[in-house]
Amino acid sequence: MSPLFILSFFVGYFILLLFISWYTGRNANEESFFIGNRKSPWYVVAFGMIGASLSGVTFISIPGKVDASSFAYMQVVFGYMIGYLVIGTVLLPLYYRMNLTSIYTYLERRFGKIAYKTGAFYFLLSRTIGAAFRLYLVAMILQLFVFDAWGMPFWLAVAVTIVFIYIYTFKGGIRTIVWTDTLQTFFMLLALVLSMHFLAKGLKIDIIDIGSTVRNSPLSTIFVWDPMAWNFFWKHFIGGAFIAIAMTGLDQDMMQKNLSCKNLPDAQKNMLWFSVLLFFVNILFLAMGALMYMYMAQEGIAIPEDSDHVFPTLALNHFSQFVGVIFLLGLTAASYSSADSALTALTTSFCIDFLGFEKDENREKHKGIRYKVHIMFSVILFIVIMLFALIKDRALIDQLFIAATYTYGPLLGLFAFGILSRKSIHDKWVLVVCILSPVICYLLKDNSEFLFGDYKFGFEMLLFNGILTYLGLHLISKNNVSKGAID
Repeated sequence: MSPLFILSFFVGYFILLLFISWYTGRNANEESFFIGNRKSPWYVVAFGMIGASLSGVTFISIPGKVDASSFAYMQVVFGYMIGYLVIGTVLLPLYYRMNLTSIYTYLERRFGKIAYKTGAFYFLLSRTIGAAFRLYLVAMILQLFVFDAWGMPFWLAVAVTIVFIYIYTFKGGIRTIVWTDTLQTFFMLLALVLSMHFLAKGLKIDIIDIGSTVRNSPLSTIFVWDPMAWNFFWKHFIGGAFIAIAMTGLDQDMMQKNLSCKNLPDAQKNMLWFSVLLFFVNILFLAMGALMYMYMAQEGIAIPEDSDHVFPTLALNHFSQFVGVIFLLGLTAASYSSADSALTALTTSFCIDFLGFEKDENREKHKGIRYKVHIMFSVILFIVIMLFALIKDRALIDQLFIAATYTYGPLLGLFAFGILSRKSIHDKWVLVVCILSPVICYLLKDNSEFLFGDYKFGFEMLLFNGILTYLGLHLISKNNVSKGAID
């Protein structure tokens, strides 16, 4: 594909996003930015959340890892279903009953100011590193396969991407995100389905026979019953449940979309159908991964050392120009549907949790400040991505990302203690507990083979982190019942 052709493709794509931004941003106010005036159709939110939850990294990573772990990732997805059930029946009713805009406001009402600020800070830290990490990996793929052909420096490609995201999100906020995520989810799924079609065509398999072909291949194994394996079923299943609770139900980015629905029943319908759709989408991604490796074996194509390069290598180097465009469309859509909502959520959390916008009913007078905060987080994302580029050591960057995920453990412990216990706590000690818990978990994971023989921690570490935080909060609790406790 010529550089001019690819550039035209990206320009056309962003023009479409800008049109949606303009249309949804008309007459937008601060209530529109933060909670979409609580008028978002639940079915639109459910569909759009698929793209936001998967991201560009998932788009290329899940299919690429099939060769090493088969369909074992579905064990995590089974756990997700339990987590989403808890979100729909426990967390969403709580958020709607308290009429929250930022979900971390709950921590202030339940425990106090330090617990509130700690929870909000951990979200800002986790989401900033997570969003930057995902954008960095996708930008590296695009740089390797596309931008290098233009002679375009990496920093410029990243800057242009973030500027575009800022432009189409700064005004409408979550009201715009709900619709752009829907469009981008559609493009991502279109790329997935068409890629599977062309792989099946190359393998001379009828569309209706894809399921049986994949099911009969050695790559379709789902369950791992070795308790010492990092992907042992119960580790993946339990970990998946708590990943969904913590990284969806306790994440402002994901919950902000749910809170933009008209009412609680609509938000619950959104979670139900989102979980069902996500289940089948993950199966499709894994099936495509199996087809990719079958095709490479049939054609004698060398498997890239980095599994994240498998999908782009096939799409951009071995298929037609049309397939290459479809791949770029899907990757771009998956990447930006995650990044744009993250930027909006970071702005929302900082404005409400640290600048106190929610306590001032006249939010319109803060619009100028909110614009500046949106710019600030755009710059922060750019800086963090460029720091990743300077580090260059993929193993070290992975460790930074893993360390950031540990910060969801304290959020899990804080919300669990608030919901399951009626005790109040010594608020001044919360930060100490929430620092020690992830540090202990990181040290245990890093030294697990020395301390526990061949045992390797997997996704269950999030649950362990939450339990440590819960126990720490119990140690600093008071005997009296908190006024904010749930009856």
